Amino acid sequence: MRTEDLHSLTGAYALHALPDDERDAFERHLAHCAACEQETREFAAATARLGLAATVVPALALRDRVLHRVTTVRQVPPGGGRAEKARRVVPRRHRPARWALAACVAAAAGLGGTAVWQYERAQDAGQRAAQAERRAETLAGVLAAPDAEARTARLADGASGTLVVSKRRDRAVFLASGMAEPPSGKVYQLWFDDHGTMRSAGLMDPGSTSQAVLMEGAVDGAAGVGITVEPAGGSKQPTSDPVALLSMPA
Repeated sequence: MRTEDLHSLTGAYALHALPDDERDAFERHLAHCAACEQETREFAAATARLGLAATVVPALALRDRVLHRVTTVRQVPPGGGRAEKARRVVPRRHRPARWALAACVAAAAGLGGTAVWQYERAQDAGQRAAQAERRAETLAGVLAAPDAEARTARLADGASGTLVVSKRRDRAVFLASGMAEPPSGKVYQLWFDDHGTMRSAGLMDPGSTSQAVLMEGAVDGAAGVGITVEPAGGSKQPTSDPVALLSMPA
């Protein structure tokens, strides 16, 4: 494989998504490429932090159900594993660009198809695509930052929220899992708590119960983060009691 091809495999390697021959080639390359070694480490850290938002406690009866189902599943015949592996090989020409791998990490890291979402008013499709690309890169950078700190809290109805903050980047990401959809015509709005003064940090996707949101604006010494239910389009100041309050990670 060409060196430029190997450089593009960092995200897939972090997700254990490479076939054996490409994994072996990449690991040989990784031993001599500091840039790929750092990028792989950052992608792996991002997957771990995103997984925090989807962590659930399995039901007590899950083990018994799994053991029962095992007895009803037919084993793969000899050679079946090789055939399955062949079907999983992805042609090299379809590999995504590096920035897209960050979004792939987010989708595959335990959020079960959750999309990175941010409220967008731009009319031009090209402008929206460019902004989405920049936000995906920034979000992945915050999650993978060496100084990133996280705080997870239980929300209403069994939902959970995780706040990830990088002081060096002065940015924050909010990860939600299992949140109830807001009432019709309403939206969840994020706020930075500037020691008693609430500053808007953007809107959440009203149609997604689990999502990763790059919060708008710098953290700038905020003491915490709040979530309120607001009219569609958001408000300049909170108009309802907070449904959740999280202090900044220590």
